[in-house]
Amino acid sequence: MRLSSLLSALPEELAAIEWRRGDRSQDPTIRGIRYDSRKVAPGDLFVALTGTLSDGHAYLERAVELGAAALLVEKMPEPHRDFDLPIVRVPDSRRALAPIAARFFGNPASELSLIGVTGTNGKTSTTHLVESILTQAGWRTGLIGTVEIRYAGEREVAVNTTPESLDLQRTLRAMCTAQVDAAILEVSSHGLELGRVRGCAFRVAAFTNLSQDHLDFHGNMDAYLDSKARLFRDHLAPGASAVINIDDPAAEKIAEIARGSGAEILRVGRGRDAKADLRLIGSRIRLEGTRAELEDASGRFELELPLIGDFNLENLLVAVGVARTLGIDPEQIARGVARCPQVPGRMERVRSSGSDEPTVLVDYAHTPDAVDKLLRAVRPLCRGRLIAVFGCGGDRDRAKRPLMARAVARHADLAIATSDNPRTEDPRSILEDVETGLADLQRVEADILFEPETTTGKSGRYAVVVDRRQAIRTALSGARPEDTVVLAGKGHEDYQIIGREKFPFDDREEARRALRERSPE
Repeated sequence: MRLSSLLSALPEELAAIEWRRGDRSQDPTIRGIRYDSRKVAPGDLFVALTGTLSDGHAYLERAVELGAAALLVEKMPEPHRDFDLPIVRVPDSRRALAPIAARFFGNPASELSLIGVTGTNGKTSTTHLVESILTQAGWRTGLIGTVEIRYAGEREVAVNTTPESLDLQRTLRAMCTAQVDAAILEVSSHGLELGRVRGCAFRVAAFTNLSQDHLDFHGNMDAYLDSKARLFRDHLAPGASAVINIDDPAAEKIAEIARGSGAEILRVGRGRDAKADLRLIGSRIRLEGTRAELEDASGRFELELPLIGDFNLENLLVAVGVARTLGIDPEQIARGVARCPQVPGRMERVRSSGSDEPTVLVDYAHTPDAVDKLLRAVRPLCRGRLIAVFGCGGDRDRAKRPLMARAVARHADLAIATSDNPRTEDPRSILEDVETGLADLQRVEADILFEPETTTGKSGRYAVVVDRRQAIRTALSGARPEDTVVLAGKGHEDYQIIGREKFPFDDREEARRALRERSPE
């Protein structure tokens, strides 16, 4: 495809500001697109992206050496750097990449039924439920989200919740080739704000909830909500449906925007009196799973959900709402819900082979609201003490750290504050922020955390163990068989980010190891 053809896909606000054509070719044929200079091959268009850790403009020379046919930049190189090839300057190369990638891959989103789920919490569980329901209804599905990308037997580990636009368009084209009917996407606020889903028009868009997260990026909650709302304002297909959890305070704002985009609104909510089109009117939650009774215009139907936790009832409502907008009947929905596999790192129970093991749950909860909902859901299921192991990520919103800790203090009997992904921050500095939210608990040393309690006037106790591996080992060695231990924050992640490096680390594997140490064979 000619460079000029790709550039013609740019909307006016992203159109080329300057085009230095070079002598070699005025309008070269583009054989591929890359934003990683190390992957450039002859004939590629190299797009220089400006990121938080690196700047693609520093690697223009490398891209040219590897055979790039043209460069797309935000900053023109110095005149003395004569690369002798077309260089196109645009106001925002990251946002320009999306329509260019969509044109290059033949606008694959138009060939699929796109289903997008946005919200602070619940996106992963909701999309997995939707995928299971559609699969049982005979649809060929693809899933793009926080844990992985999968379709037609293909699986790959996800890098971002919503992939960079080039990777997203490439994946959607591959799904089309594999004859996928519907692509189910977790649509993050970063993905929306950075234009990653530009070129995608969604048949169904769903909203789960909004609570504090990513304020290091968005600045404030109003801006965060506005980013989420972009899915309903800018990315709905003609005749689209919007499924909205009306139990969230932001629901009416989202509904107003979706209505303004011409969407058909389906409201979901809890309670017989909820002003919703789909209502949850009864439930029973056990460690083995959840039974839910729902009601809509067609009548009542019961579902058996293999996932646990009260908050999963909200995810279930949204997923069933999506299915109903697609015309799937309650019987097919029931089969799909019942066969939904365990969502990795979402209230995932970890077992070893011992007979005296405590209940161990691993969850991705890493926001104040998610931690509160997680522990609130687990509390009624506990036979003994509720023990929470948690931390907060480095180089991220500092304001949520004490809020997460307060959620732990409200519900846990014992807590261990530890490292999450410290990144470039000092883990001890992060934990100082965390401890400001644990004032209602008594701080003790880790080696006496599980000793008989003394009367202090405090509701519980906590310890600080900087090393996460040791924190998990401490919790599981001290827990009684009737206790429940919740490992919060990392969920499905199989790494820990320290500095700028990823090191192998999986809460689930660490928990199994600690359980085996507790009950050696």
